[in-house]
Amino acid sequence: MNRSALMGTLDAVGKPFETWESTDGTNLLVLPYGGRVLGLFASGDESNFFWTHPALSDVVSARDFYRSEQWPNSGGDRTWLAPEVDFFYPDFPDLRRYWQQRELDPGHYEPWRQNDTLSWTNRATLTMSRTKRKVNVEITKSLAPALNPLRQGSNGAETNVKYAGYTLRTSLQLQSSGQTPQIGLWHLVQMPHGGDMLVPTFFRCQPKVYFGAIRPEDLIVGSHLIRYRMRASGGHKIGIHATAVTGRVGYLYGVGNEVALVVRSFSVNPSGVYVDVPCAEPDSFGYAFQACNVSTDSGAFSELEYHVPAAGSEPGSSRSEDQSQLWAFRGPRSAIKSVVRRLLSEEVEAESTFLN
Repeated sequence: MNRSALMGTLDAVGKPFETWESTDGTNLLVLPYGGRVLGLFASGDESNFFWTHPALSDVVSARDFYRSEQWPNSGGDRTWLAPEVDFFYPDFPDLRRYWQQRELDPGHYEPWRQNDTLSWTNRATLTMSRTKRKVNVEITKSLAPALNPLRQGSNGAETNVKYAGYTLRTSLQLQSSGQTPQIGLWHLVQMPHGGDMLVPTFFRCQPKVYFGAIRPEDLIVGSHLIRYRMRASGGHKIGIHATAVTGRVGYLYGVGNEVALVVRSFSVNPSGVYVDVPCAEPDSFGYAFQACNVSTDSGAFSELEYHVPAAGSEPGSSRSEDQSQLWAFRGPRSAIKSVVRRLLSEEVEAESTFLN
């Protein structure tokens, strides 16, 4: 959905939004309802790099969408909290009910500006399912530029590529009675369905399948790269341990006659406490990256997800801070191939239909 149409729909249905422009002309559309970066646009370009819910393409359907009692998944780049079993399965270990606590999403994010920085903050009281404890959380997110990492030392192959990027700074502050629980920031960005998730690794690593039966041909494990073809119907999810993840992951997908690549660069601390776990293995810790394939009645999208070591993991620790960058490129296949080689891996070329 293009930028002007998306802004028009949100305005018509009474969902206030904020815009932010980076020093390189990148434009972002921030939706406080859900605390999301809903739109990412290259300078002078109207095409969104992110997936947004199809209901937002029409004022009538968007109004019904936001009035519904269902979780309003608008799309884009959002922040949740981990462990998932504590914040999204209220009856755990019974997994039949999945519930997004509305104090967290959509929450009550309040935007504010200081000089050229756009920030938005949510304060909420949430319930952890396994202990039934209440915890007060404050999540603050802010934007800063992220210039094209290939702007210096370019070999010329990427000159006809459109670029957009931003730095996301996030903090989590916890308040609870007694010992501070271990809670981690969990960032998820949604892209159009049908692409390839490219995960560089330090060594050959077999991903953990959280749920869904993934076809062997869709999950290709190389010596230093995992390629996940996210095309199947239904729901599927994988996780990769912090010891293997390099901290840079990309998602490759087709856009008409062009190819788009969205790369997230994030910090990985194998010594940190990563508290999100597969539901069937609640003592299996340490996963820093996840990819979720969704093609159901709720929509069709691919999620690039990463976790931050938990606040509360050290005595007296009740705060967590994180900074990541997101780089997005769109252009001819040959040019995007060069970007993939320079930012991710050379192993992908023999396998990806988007680059050959």
